[in-house]
Amino acid sequence: MRKIINDPQDFVDEVIDGLLLAHPDHLRAVDADRRVLATTTVVPNQVGIVTGGGSGHLPLFLGYVGQGLCTAVAIGNVFSSPSAEQMAAAITAADAGAGVLCLYGNYGGDVLNFDLACDLVDGVQTATVLGVDDVLSAPKQRADTRRGVAGLVFAYKVAGAAAARGASLAEVTEVARRATAATGTAGVGLSPTILPAAGKPTFTLAEGEMEIGIGIHGEPGRQRGPLQTADEITEMLIRPVLEDLEITAGDRVAVLVNGLGSTPAEELYLIYRKAAQLLAEAGVSIARRYIGEYATSLEMAGASLSLLRLDDELLTLLDAPAFSPLVSFGG
Repeated sequence: MRKIINDPQDFVDEVIDGLLLAHPDHLRAVDADRRVLATTTVVPNQVGIVTGGGSGHLPLFLGYVGQGLCTAVAIGNVFSSPSAEQMAAAITAADAGAGVLCLYGNYGGDVLNFDLACDLVDGVQTATVLGVDDVLSAPKQRADTRRGVAGLVFAYKVAGAAAARGASLAEVTEVARRATAATGTAGVGLSPTILPAAGKPTFTLAEGEMEIGIGIHGEPGRQRGPLQTADEITEMLIRPVLEDLEITAGDRVAVLVNGLGSTPAEELYLIYRKAAQLLAEAGVSIARRYIGEYATSLEMAGASLSLLRLDDELLTLLDAPAFSPLVSFGG
């Protein structure tokens, strides 16, 4: 195992230490264990947004705590859910008197613990929206069982913008739900990730093999086969997303090409190049584009492609000011 780490058992806590030391003007620890972080300023009477999940996916989840984004985050061990108590602490930290939206990916442990956390907090009105954008993880008739992956970034952005402009909890929740319903993602894995505590790969791929539809924790994808060209891979990713969202000529979209941890930026731009060509051929206009690492899986090689079908309000919210020291929203 070749990793720049100290004791694997201290990995998550030391990463959090580094983040707090690097960004003291933007992040603060809420609890003594430093597994709950929040923005340094909570705006009175503004809807709070809480997220959370396992470590190993930076900048997801805690990278989206910031101005015009999420208010607080609960942080679990690598690929493991935070506890219900940690999530409850995050909800309490985010509450400024207008209620709190819990916005996170659709994973069993996270769903269970967030539901428990909402029951633990007294006097805080809560709502929940799940990211379910991985179109290859379940058929459309079971869309509510799909995994939440990089497309969750769009929901963070528009929900955070709605909260910042003074929308109510019901309004912020509706915007987040609309964004998640209009978002689809498909990904490809080229090599596995290695958990620091385990020291072994989460899955195996033969030399020269790729897996379409693989999850960000190494969950099985839809198909394995020989590594294809960048153009061929892009077609395999974008076609099911277009079909699932029923995107047709005249629609506008935001495009997110996301690296999973060890894919060079040059390769992400190859994917964007072909995606732009295919969308132009389909008569679909690209209003905004984001290329980089937005939701990773430690050192997994591979990429994902997300589309958000836009309307005027979603585009306005996508363009609203936002800041996190870990991500850029210049689209």
